[in-house]
Amino acid sequence: MTRRIFVGTLPFLFTIIFLFQTCIAASKTEPSTNYGLVENWAYLENDVSGKSVDVFFVCPTVFRGDKEHFNMDIKDNELRRKFVGATNMEKGIYDEDARFFAPYYRMASFSSRQQSADIREKSVTYAYKDVRNAFLYYLKYFNNGRPFILAGFSQGSNHILSLLKEFGNDKIVKEKMIAAYCPGWFITKEDIIKYPHLKPAKGEADTGIIISFNTEAEDVTSSLIVGKDVKSISINPLSWRTDSKKADKSLNKGACFTDYDGNIKREVPEFTGAYIDTKRGTLKVTDVKAEDYASMSSVFGKGVYHIYDYQFFYRNLQENVATRIQAFLKDVKD
Repeated sequence: MTRRIFVGTLPFLFTIIFLFQTCIAASKTEPSTNYGLVENWAYLENDVSGKSVDVFFVCPTVFRGDKEHFNMDIKDNELRRKFVGATNMEKGIYDEDARFFAPYYRMASFSSRQQSADIREKSVTYAYKDVRNAFLYYLKYFNNGRPFILAGFSQGSNHILSLLKEFGNDKIVKEKMIAAYCPGWFITKEDIIKYPHLKPAKGEADTGIIISFNTEAEDVTSSLIVGKDVKSISINPLSWRTDSKKADKSLNKGACFTDYDGNIKREVPEFTGAYIDTKRGTLKVTDVKAEDYASMSSVFGKGVYHIYDYQFFYRNLQENVATRIQAFLKDVKD
């Protein structure tokens, strides 16, 4: 009698155990970030009027992390301050002619790059999930058929390129994207073969394209961003050429060194010339001394000017954003 009760109860007990374990697993799963909440946007200029286009911007890495924390907590106020500050350093390039949208997202940490490939991939994938959800929310509730620019820097540029790989062939992106500005990350010939809808920029006014480059000294042969075995596809932000012809520093309309409030603390016209390296595809600068910009050498390596990709060419990029917007709107009007 007792044995029959025990055996008959087993399926029920297994069901209870399974449901209990499922609930525990679910409780450990982070909920998706709700982009219907204003608090989850660093910038949400949905009510701004008088601007005919939008910018969807993805912030670079500001979260250092540690051996246990590989994604940013977007509720941390200090990290939010750094997030907004890093965004402000580039915002002035884009927002003169456009509404600005920048979601907080659970970015991958610096520390994740020192971990195993599996941890690195999970950390980046987790961050991209937020960026993806924010972009889809923007398209559904804020875009309203307006032309838009995608923009990022460093990790942010990587996520922008991931968006284009996934959604770049969709009708709204093909018809409404003015350009994607992705300094501090790279695309390759292999990317283009796998995702033929990706179109690297070829001039200063083409639209529906990707602007990408990585700035470094002439003697650099490898970096944390562009490894020695990578051949990137770039465009020169001084000449808007894709060949290796050197652009003289006279074409540099102003390097601008900005702070966390977006203020330009120092502006230097004719700061440096640049050319595209035929072997690496990176952007080599001709008039910069590595020792003058050594603060991040321990992270990125001597002569790798990763954190200055925007600042060395600030005015040229600012002018180019306006040029591409005008070109796009003229094509639509015509």
